[in-house]
Amino acid sequence: MQTLHQSPTEPAFVQNPYPFYDRARATGTLFHWADYDLICTTTHGLTNAILRDRRFGREPVEALPIPDHLKPFYDVEAHSMLELEPPRHTRLRRLVLQAFTSRRIKALAPEITQLTHELIDRFPSGEHDLLDTFCRPIPVIIIARLLGVPEAMAPDLLRWSNAMVMMYQAGRTRADEDASVKAAEEFVAFLRGYVSEKRRTPADDLISALIAAEDGGETLSSDELITTCILLLNAGHEATVHSLGNAIRLCLRDGHRPPADPSAFVEETLRYDPPLHMFTRHAYEDVTLDGHTFRRGDQVGLLLAAANRDPTAYQDPAGFQPGRDGPANLAFGAGLHFCVGAPLARLELGIALPALFDRCPDMHATAPANYADIYHFHGLDSLPVTTG
Repeated sequence: MQTLHQSPTEPAFVQNPYPFYDRARATGTLFHWADYDLICTTTHGLTNAILRDRRFGREPVEALPIPDHLKPFYDVEAHSMLELEPPRHTRLRRLVLQAFTSRRIKALAPEITQLTHELIDRFPSGEHDLLDTFCRPIPVIIIARLLGVPEAMAPDLLRWSNAMVMMYQAGRTRADEDASVKAAEEFVAFLRGYVSEKRRTPADDLISALIAAEDGGETLSSDELITTCILLLNAGHEATVHSLGNAIRLCLRDGHRPPADPSAFVEETLRYDPPLHMFTRHAYEDVTLDGHTFRRGDQVGLLLAAANRDPTAYQDPAGFQPGRDGPANLAFGAGLHFCVGAPLARLELGIALPALFDRCPDMHATAPANYADIYHFHGLDSLPVTTG
């Protein structure tokens, strides 16, 4: 196995990480990423296999030390489906899916459509940042409505989400950590009061449905419910914003236009330039894969974006080909931890992208749209356009 060096904050890598993934894949299905001191996958087959392999999981074998100043943040994470394994994960996901149903998600389509057109109606006549005027408002307003939180809270939800996800950024600073902790504390304090109110006066919203969810006498505790709401916002919002921005940038750069039935187009945008590039797992026993033995407790980096550009899985993987043959992309993961918010993200993308390009046929970029230095996430820092 080869060791490769690549800073995740190097400007060239931030703007285009795919050549590094290609270089890593050329060495084999696994390589050692020196900057992370982490064994990482490069192919679709192995990445997909580990995502589904119950000998690997999200919880570390031994609890990692948590500095005192980060304890409030990780107190929230301690109840997150994303960070737990069975049996707690099984119980939480089963209860959450009782409330976060496909019927509830599909019922949001008219609201997403109306919101999309209202935002387009409010576009300024000159240059504007489409991330601020379109990509960020859609998911945060929809999740606020879904949860039953006042829409006026959307700016606070956006601020809290942006601060908390910085904890997953390469090269985060103490200032980033302090901002994340402050956001977590504020978010929890708000939701604790709001959940108490919903217990007294339930309504037709997701928080009330989560409170009512019951399975074999099991219900969600207040801490579990609060963390679930935070997870739905942070994971769902960030992924959708980046997916929308990346897809629009691609369309403006290469002249693509989403069709009236955009499902295949949306899937190809997710494969081509996904919003999350790395996810990690811990080995729960000694496991030998492709000639390398992971020892119990070892961590492995699953490069979702490298898997989505694997030439053994997709013909001409660097090309954009909606409706292409090949396996399902791994933008939202796979297996036990497949993203619970993926159906909502796909619905928002499938409504927003065709509407935007139909309503704004003369839209064009007014300056380069650069990617933000936020690895493992992969999204733009701005998207300056005029929309006619």
